[in-house]
Amino acid sequence: MARKKAGSEAASSKDKPSAYDKAMGLLVRREQSERELKTKLDRSGYSNDESAAAIDSLQSQKYQSDSRFAEMLARSRSANGYGPRRISAELKSHGVSDAEISAAINELDCDWRDLARRQMQRHYGRKAAADAKERSRRAAYLLRRGFDAATVSVLTRADIGDPGDEFD
Repeated sequence: MARKKAGSEAASSKDKPSAYDKAMGLLVRREQSERELKTKLDRSGYSNDESAAAIDSLQSQKYQSDSRFAEMLARSRSANGYGPRRISAELKSHGVSDAEISAAINELDCDWRDLARRQMQRHYGRKAAADAKERSRRAAYLLRRGFDAATVSVLTRADIGDPGDEFD
């Protein structure tokens, strides 16, 4: 039995796909940032050199692109009702550069105020806020969804401090 086990271990290490093939398989499922691919290849046991070579090759062939990943994620998140601050924070967590984040968000050509208004109506209905506490609750909801303070203030008419620490 020990022989069979040793033989199957040798066969399984022989059958392990290359880092390039593994990364390509991940990219076939969905767009991935460079950082995501690197992390997933590291977790799968590939060396840093092998992972870097695979990612460089995929980027030179235009199979992996952080700017394309940023555009896809920004489009998806805005369609789900998230604001630019939340989208930006998520893209930063994926290792996307500030320039690519700005380009992706600017390319959306989104009316953020209208999107925030629709999210607030979807969550709270069309009825106006009854009191200051309710306005503050609505404002906090929109801020958590990533809309800037000026937009939220206009929509809720709530007095809002600087929420910058929440997303930085």
